[in-house]
Amino acid sequence: MDDRLTRLEPGMAIPYGGNRVTRVSGELANAFAEGDSLIVVQDTGVLLHVPQESAEEADKAVTSAVDAFSRMGLVADDAITRFYKLFAERLGDEVVFADIAAANVSDIEAAQAKGRSTTRLVLSERMRSEMIAGLEMWAGADAGRGHVEDRVEHSGWSLEMVRSGLGVVAFVFEGRPNVLADATGVLRGGNTVVFRIGSDALGTAQAIMQVALVPSLVDAGLPEGAVSLVNSASRAAGWAMFSDRRVGLAVARGSGGAVSQLGSVARQTGIPVSLHGTGGAWIVAASSADPDELEAAVYNSLDRKVCNTVNTVCLTSDVAEQLAPSVLKGLERAAERLGTTAKLHVTERARHLVPKPWWEEASISRAEGESTEAKTDTVAESALGEEWEWEQSPEITLTVVDDVDEAVTLFNELSPRFAASLISADTAEHDSFFASVDAPFVGNGFTRWVDGQYALNRPELGLSNWQFGRLFGRSGILSGDSVFTVRGRVTQDDPNLGR
Repeated sequence: MDDRLTRLEPGMAIPYGGNRVTRVSGELANAFAEGDSLIVVQDTGVLLHVPQESAEEADKAVTSAVDAFSRMGLVADDAITRFYKLFAERLGDEVVFADIAAANVSDIEAAQAKGRSTTRLVLSERMRSEMIAGLEMWAGADAGRGHVEDRVEHSGWSLEMVRSGLGVVAFVFEGRPNVLADATGVLRGGNTVVFRIGSDALGTAQAIMQVALVPSLVDAGLPEGAVSLVNSASRAAGWAMFSDRRVGLAVARGSGGAVSQLGSVARQTGIPVSLHGTGGAWIVAASSADPDELEAAVYNSLDRKVCNTVNTVCLTSDVAEQLAPSVLKGLERAAERLGTTAKLHVTERARHLVPKPWWEEASISRAEGESTEAKTDTVAESALGEEWEWEQSPEITLTVVDDVDEAVTLFNELSPRFAASLISADTAEHDSFFASVDAPFVGNGFTRWVDGQYALNRPELGLSNWQFGRLFGRSGILSGDSVFTVRGRVTQDDPNLGR
């Protein structure tokens, strides 16, 4: 019996989570047509409508990547190296890049017309250079596949545990075109990749594919489907892709809520996930903190808004009055560098640390344009983990804690458990901080070091927080060489061997 869902009725009860029920809205019922799919997010009961067209676009791209993976085992490492070199050369070619730049300008203008943020959408010369540098890194990297992880000798036979490609890696990311180049890092280990990019950057991605990426695959002798793009602006295509059991690993980058939802869709399908959503780093200043070091850490953690930008600063109460000016100065300098005005949030415990001029109205640069608002406002302590998605005006939260232990407790309970930094002259305090703070990235200065290419000299595919728990068997930096499986290969010398 193969009954198919062909229609929905307003108010229809849909069970989820084993013992709960959600109901179909009138809007969803009207939009749903025969051939469409319904995904029930088991964590939340949210109903996701996947139109047939979106599902078909995702299926087409995944199928192409699956077919390519079946042939990647026969592709020589030298051919993969040649792909990276060719891709880098094409991105560096002014004639080729002119088409990409034109598409990017169109994407930016369209996003601005919709009032969207374009901070991460702009394919600047710096981003272009980093893309090229990343590809060149992969060209010189060790493939990893075929590496013998372990060998066990037995009488009459031997076993080797061999590193091999995992399969199809599915990416969903929003408006950063450089991720498209970074994602090709999984090819180094013999994997293939399929991705969906946010609607704002789709034109840029299509141009990169057409004039640089696909020609490089073909000229290098790799299967064309080794890198596949879902040609759909619909988020539903991402949901469909993350529901495809042929995917070996699902990677999501973007805003916290969207990434969490995508992760839920993949997990309930049985697909391993690597999520790179909610960020926002914390800086904790202890009793022995040097004011100049604190100011430098704040300033150098606010050059632009990305996941490893400092979001929350905690000052211990015994030195809060002495250190608060350093935080405010670092924040103000960061705003001056960007030609804007800073935005500050404080808890009631930190309210007295902020001078009167900071409470006056100012012009704050938002994604939708300039906003006249108070330069400082108060927030509840429960909001310490809220990530401020600022555009051009640097934005942080300041609070006061009794001691470093309280700051660690707040971080572990309220933050997405991503990056934490302690400013202290006490070595033992740093050791205790590292042992107790539940973060994959811990430092003693600025927070923007959290980056694969900057810290490890390897292009990153994304950074993972520990919001859903610690990661099994790998670091929070997902790189191309992080994606593999281990296969057993037996060589039997004795033909009469038996058990």
